[in-house]
Amino acid sequence: MALVRPRFTDHYGVSLAQSDLDFAIPLLQEDIPLYLDPFLLWRSPSLQDQALHTSLVNSFNRLNWLLQKGRESEAVSSLILASECDEVGLGVSATKKGKRIGSRVATSTLNLFRHVPEYGRHGFNHFEEIQLYVDGISRDRISDIACNFLKSFLIDYTVDQCLGLGIPLVKVVLPSLYDYRKYEFSADVSVDLPVNPETNQPILLVPKRWLRFVPWINFDDYFASSCPKDDVVNQCGDDGRVSVLTYNRSNYDAVAGYIAAKERSADDCRNDPLFKQIPVISAKRKFAEIQKLPTGVGDKADKKYEAAATQLLSSLLYPHLDFAATQSRSEGGSTIRDLVFYNNRSVDFLGEILQDYSSRQVVMELKNVRSIERDHINQLNRYLLNEFGAFGVFVTRNPLSKAMFKNTIDLWSGQRRCIISLTDEDLELMVNVFESKQRQPIDVLKKKYIDFRRACPS
Repeated sequence: MALVRPRFTDHYGVSLAQSDLDFAIPLLQEDIPLYLDPFLLWRSPSLQDQALHTSLVNSFNRLNWLLQKGRESEAVSSLILASECDEVGLGVSATKKGKRIGSRVATSTLNLFRHVPEYGRHGFNHFEEIQLYVDGISRDRISDIACNFLKSFLIDYTVDQCLGLGIPLVKVVLPSLYDYRKYEFSADVSVDLPVNPETNQPILLVPKRWLRFVPWINFDDYFASSCPKDDVVNQCGDDGRVSVLTYNRSNYDAVAGYIAAKERSADDCRNDPLFKQIPVISAKRKFAEIQKLPTGVGDKADKKYEAAATQLLSSLLYPHLDFAATQSRSEGGSTIRDLVFYNNRSVDFLGEILQDYSSRQVVMELKNVRSIERDHINQLNRYLLNEFGAFGVFVTRNPLSKAMFKNTIDLWSGQRRCIISLTDEDLELMVNVFESKQRQPIDVLKKKYIDFRRACPS
């Protein structure tokens, strides 16, 4: 059975939710839109993280030493090698295969040691500053450079996590690995790592505490908060990105002031969670939106229902069901919107769904209709047969009629397929439970499943 946005842990049978793991779960077919932020290591209370940050910055500043020794080609080659780290799967690539920087960008970056006297004499304290000087260097490059210089630690971390979870390791050859003893990249290093089952490429795990959607030090923040725009316009003629970068190379104090401000506000720098629940007040508002919507497609009521229900359920069911994706499919001339969740088996009945119905993912079909009809049930039943296990959920406005409920019971009796429904009344109960914090919203889904099974013949 093909999974939607399959994850590394799903393949190896790890039933823990993302919230229960120390690392960000890699996707097998695409990158995670997060980045390793070196500033999080710098401001970390952990001595280990602080020491790793020192090693990272020293490794980058070592490139200046190579320049001073006349070994520019070696410095350029090292920076190019460090500019892409496919093994971590961070960023926005849809193919999990990135592209390194070219020699022009590498040379422009290294020239900062020559053209900005402060860097030439003292090196960088935060090498993320290169974003503020060089076109072609952004958050993904900063993350990849950091991952490559920290790869030895990430290998040990990955092995430790996999051994604890029972994930098998395979002998692989890394094309490059930074050696702190030699201060250079070694080629074709053999190590034991987990692999992507679809590509057999090695995977490195990254601690969640190091990840942000946008690095703490970044160009957009600098431009909005600290860039002296009047000076840029006077000196360069406009305030476009390239002009700002050009201005910064001749005006180190502007960047230094920004960095000092970011250090002073370091306590506000936090890692970003991979998923953030909406607050209770927002959940109540989303449900109020749903209540006001008429059934049907008039005035795009179906689209509004789908959008509100998606935001609401992805939050209410977290962390017991990690949200995977929304997807559309067409059947019989109509477009059907589904919500897909990873089945983390974090509560007992989710384990039963996997065991009895082979549902490694839970699919919910959104139907903004007055009543579920036989055709709707048949559509979902065919979809479960083709792509998912034998468990599905209608998210709809009203309870199933007696005839349609009997239809679902007959499906279970004849084909051992389970189709249940969540109605407006159920969503309201989930929101109330979410607000009270006395129980978990997923208990409402569990109750609907138990009620269905009790109605099935023994």
